[in-house]
Amino acid sequence: MTITLGTATPGGGFPLYGAAVIETIRETDPSLIIEPLNTKGSTENVPLLEAGKLDIALVQGEVAQPALVERDGRVPRLRILAAMYSTAGLFVVRADSPARSIADLRGKPVAFGARGSGLVLLARAVLDGLDLDPERDFQAVYLDRAGDGPAMVLDGRVAALWGGGVGWPGFTAVAGGPMGARFIAPDTGEIARILGKHPFLKPLTVPAGSYPGQSMAIASVGSWSFILTRPDLPEEIAYCLASALHRGEAALAGRLPQARETTAANTLAATPRLDLVHPGVLRYLRERGFTR
Repeated sequence: MTITLGTATPGGGFPLYGAAVIETIRETDPSLIIEPLNTKGSTENVPLLEAGKLDIALVQGEVAQPALVERDGRVPRLRILAAMYSTAGLFVVRADSPARSIADLRGKPVAFGARGSGLVLLARAVLDGLDLDPERDFQAVYLDRAGDGPAMVLDGRVAALWGGGVGWPGFTAVAGGPMGARFIAPDTGEIARILGKHPFLKPLTVPAGSYPGQSMAIASVGSWSFILTRPDLPEEIAYCLASALHRGEAALAGRLPQARETTAANTLAATPRLDLVHPGVLRYLRERGFTR
């Protein structure tokens, strides 16, 4: 059986992560054949999963939360295969930019990402916590491909690029450019305002050294992304996928920095409730002593 994995538009973090997961699972269990599929991102992946057109998919936190809401108070819409990584949202500008705060970007052209990306929803939530709106308070630019954003920052077409997490390709490209980069995140007071309005977001930190020239850790807010499954994915397939993925945790971490957070322990820590985890995954976790 071939398992289809929905990722996102080329040039973003999801296709990179998906490729690392596929390579790791293939190495750990060659009987599992996974075919990646580029999609518009998280917001397209959820309906494709629900329609049975994808078996598993990568879904950003702001999209995953409502996708896990139960219908009729009983049956989860989708199931969790694994927690991927935490994504702290922030902006990047060229190092020669005068902007040093979110307020400095108001009225400026800002690339917020591909329209179907969960990162766009994260941006909306973060800015809404500050009573800001991408269209009203910025010259919002939405991309056909996530990979188009860095060039727009580097050549001055936009003042900033929104993104998130550790090892995100767009940030790496800007920070590694000839001008270098500066990151802009909510300050301490702004973080408190955002979390007060949107408690589903969490305080998160981008560790120092996550990007070229980034010498200090950056505090921000964000959420966990998940690998979700269609609701009727057979239990044995989910079990085998979880087994191969977690037995290959060290190899996965070696392939992609942000994948260091893809662990069985983090899946349990990040999931809202145990009954949202796929039964096949829960069986694997119980057998390995992670949960009762």
